[in-house]
Amino acid sequence: MDELIAYHQLLLNRPQPGYHRFLYTEINWELRMLAIKGSRGAGKTTLLLQHAASAGKSPQETLYITADHHWFYDNTLFDLAVTFYQYGGRRLYIDEVHKYPNWSRELKLIYDGFPDMKVAFTSSSALDIFRGESDLSRRVITYVLPGLSFREYLELTTGDQFAKIDFDDLLKEHVAIAADVMARIQILPAFKNYLRYGYLPIFREGEEKYFIIWLQQVISNILETDLVFIEGYNKNTAIKVKRLLAIIAASVPFQPNIASLARKLDATRESVYTWLHHLEKALLINTLQKKGKSTSVLNKPAKIYLENTNLAYAFSMIPNVGNIRETFVFNQLLNAGIETKLPPKGDFYLPKSDVTIEVGGKNKDKRQIKDVPNAFLAKDDIQIGFNDSIPLWLFGFLY
Repeated sequence: MDELIAYHQLLLNRPQPGYHRFLYTEINWELRMLAIKGSRGAGKTTLLLQHAASAGKSPQETLYITADHHWFYDNTLFDLAVTFYQYGGRRLYIDEVHKYPNWSRELKLIYDGFPDMKVAFTSSSALDIFRGESDLSRRVITYVLPGLSFREYLELTTGDQFAKIDFDDLLKEHVAIAADVMARIQILPAFKNYLRYGYLPIFREGEEKYFIIWLQQVISNILETDLVFIEGYNKNTAIKVKRLLAIIAASVPFQPNIASLARKLDATRESVYTWLHHLEKALLINTLQKKGKSTSVLNKPAKIYLENTNLAYAFSMIPNVGNIRETFVFNQLLNAGIETKLPPKGDFYLPKSDVTIEVGGKNKDKRQIKDVPNAFLAKDDIQIGFNDSIPLWLFGFLY
């Protein structure tokens, strides 16, 4: 255990980023057991280290570990918890728990055996933490950390602070909000940069060209490593899922023909539905259902988008601009927790607000949605809007 304590001290002695992702203050860190899921590079490890550092306690009371540490080759997670607790340990932070065998069973044992120990752990977004040998559904509260909103990207790159806005305020107050932001920054160049490489905090660690290479590696790692932790995946399955993602990326927004996809992949229709579900959980795609349809795994999505705009640049040097615009709006709405459907007219329908959104460039008009009540335009390449025309970039302030 001395090795783990030394590793903990090594990491926490390094300066921690001063910037906190929005989720940091939304997490109830006093829960007995909580999970943080999200894509690679979104900042899950940083969240754990920031909170471990803020706890201000010694490694005897607070300990950060990573589940793929070589110490666990000959020791178990539960053994660590026992020893840690006996020496006064009360806060345990476990990074990448999915890389540890029997993680579900041992987390349950830790939860049941040490009622005054608080455990926070991270896992792959592809992993269903409620499926395993032990039932954690009654024990774990799960938080999802998405990539950066455009608002967070601006805060990281400028050092300034920008307020999150509610969707209703976006519709009613977008002119005043946009004017305030414009007075502080040249917004359109920053927005174009965000669309290309600003979705994950790791963009700060190198040039744009290296970010794209890293992102391509992340995609491969998710498909070849993370999805392996899902029951029933093997090498042949991984190859077919990679082909499926390539087909989607080549023609997003993709309107799927499940029977055709099944033939191309030499798979059953049920397998294709399942793989689409897994790709969505792995945060590589977002699926859009028609208005009135449920989100059942076996319901064919009306459209499929890549999960974020940066992925589009990883697959193509010059992605379609219309796709980029729609992908951005859909991504930011979903990450803000806003239910979104495909309407009969327009691009997106928001049931809770009864609002329809049509996405386009600066010259977009309302001809396609002229008879639709509560319809708004999300326009690219404009700094400020008017009436029911809202700047596209402002949708990036929803979380």
